[in-house]
Amino acid sequence: MKIISWNVNGIRAIMKKGFIDWVTSENPDILCLQETKLQENQLTEEIINIAGYKSYFSFAEKKGYSGVAIYTKHEPEAIYKGFGLESFDTEGRILRADYKDFTLINIYFPNGQMNEDRLKFKLDFYDATLDYCNNLVSQGKKLVICGDYNTAHKEIDIKNAKANEKTSGFLPIEREWLTKLIGNGYTDTFRHINPDIIKYSWWSYMFKARERNTGWRIDYHFVSNNLLPFVGKADILTEVMGSDHCPILIELNF
Repeated sequence: MKIISWNVNGIRAIMKKGFIDWVTSENPDILCLQETKLQENQLTEEIINIAGYKSYFSFAEKKGYSGVAIYTKHEPEAIYKGFGLESFDTEGRILRADYKDFTLINIYFPNGQMNEDRLKFKLDFYDATLDYCNNLVSQGKKLVICGDYNTAHKEIDIKNAKANEKTSGFLPIEREWLTKLIGNGYTDTFRHINPDIIKYSWWSYMFKARERNTGWRIDYHFVSNNLLPFVGKADILTEVMGSDHCPILIELNF
């Protein structure tokens, strides 16, 4: 089972950049999108009905902001939106799909660069995520937690570590939470399978950053450790254009 996650930076924009053809060619079993920037009243047949897939969406109350989507060939047993916490759920950042063999959580984590309040919101959101996931694992569920985490974990995951150590997205307190996530029984699949490979998943639109590969790895498929034996592949599809992020991929073998 191939699962792809991609922050598309606007689903309507990427629809004009060959997105449907790419989905058809790549043929994932499940495709998770972040930052759809879409309201429910802006859904079109083209967006909803990609051939062979069922689609599910979560919307932010704020227009043109946030939002996540799941396209899936396999109909989930259940779909849930949000954590059940109003302070986080109004931004349309969380979409969960339960399948027979595992539970998929598609998350667009907040960016903390705007100000101290948003950094605190991001850190609180991180903690809410961990509590939510730990509760599911305690029920015996196997988790895939994919999306744009908005933090690079280690120096290998960012081009200019020293220059960015005081920038949100690479702050020690943000990186410590990813370490805490791992300590709670979750694995960064890409780094597990590719311990020494340098690949990034996001590049600024400024200063020809992608052309120069001055990037950050901030998009992840984490899995709960009870699912790790089923992970067969993890990769970053750096050649795929259309957003300031590129897609990331894992394959599960059941």
